[in-house]
Parts: sequence; C-alpha cells; structure tokens
Amino acid sequence: MENAMKQLSDEVHAEIVALCKEGDDLVKTGELPAAKRKYISALDLLPENHREWDAATWIYVAIGDVNLKMKDIERAFRCFFNAVQCPNGLGNPYIHLRLGQIYFDQGSLDKAADELTRAYMGAGLKIFMEDDPKYLDFLETRIEI
Repeated sequence: MENAMKQLSDEVHAEIVALCKEGDDLVKTGELPAAKRKYISALDLLPENHREWDAATWIYVAIGDVNLKMKDIERAFRCFFNAVQCPNGLGNPYIHLRLGQIYFDQGSLDKAADELTRAYMGAGLKIFMEDDPKYLDFLETRIEI
C-alpha cells in the first residue's frame, strides 16, 4: 500500500510529522522516555490497520531505536519486527541491521546472519560503520565480503 500515506488527511499527516520531530529532538537531548511517548502518540494517530501505512514503518523504527538506547531489547525487537511488516519494511537495510544485531546479541546466530546479510546486500559496508564492529566481524565469518 505505497499510496496509503496520501490518504491521510493533511492535518493528521502534519501532526504525525510534528510529533516525530519532537521525538527526534528529545532523543538528541537524551530525554528518551519523553521521546518514546511522542512516537507512540504519532503511531496512535494512524487509522486502524496501522501497519498498512507508510508512516508506521518509520515510527516503529524510531520507537525501536529509543528502546535500544533504553536497553529494552525485547520491546526494541518487537518494534523492528513490526516495522519489517509495514510498507517498505521488508528489504529496508536499516531494519534488517537492527534485527540482525538483536538476534546476534541474543545468540540466535543463524537468524542474525540472515538479517545482517540482508542489511549488507541492501546498503553495503557503510551501514555497519556506525555500530560495534562485532556485527560486521561476525558477518564476515558467514559470507564473503
């Protein structure tokens, strides 16, 4: 449903964007619980079947990242798992990177290798450069880079 975003009213779309911007600003100042509340408020504005909307993809990613920063790995995983099921989520290198990192840290190495390979195939080495090198080191044991 790639055209779904166009069906949101201008007012709802603007409110979602504003809430997410506020969330982003709060993340930058380290106010993670407040940022998470902003993102959840944005998600709550989506109509029923919210996973069908483009905005849900990036809102779930934002919530997932906040959960990772807050060390709430279980909730972070659920957010990225939801994001991959939203429009343009499957095949999104960033989402696959985060899922792969969580699987790796939990010891699910086959799933980690699958997700990290998807991230690498979609974005190359550069997607690994801002994170702990252990994920790329692991991937190099599984595929030829």
